[in-house]
Amino acid sequence: MSKRVMIAVGGVVVGLILIPLIGFLPALLVLIGLPVLGYLMLDRGQRRRLRHISRKELR
Repeated sequence: MSKRVMIAVGGVVVGLILIPLIGFLPALLVLIGLPVLGYLMLDRGQRRRLRHISRKELR
């Protein structure tokens, strides 16, 4: 499995564990909010590099 697939599977597992513990909407906010917060914490150069890498891998 590729690294991206393992991360996606881990996210699904965490989501399935969180839903019964804290409810659907808070679990959804955690699963969406944490990656967004991490991205926003990067400075402008790091974001540019991350976008460039992502586009380069798609080709």
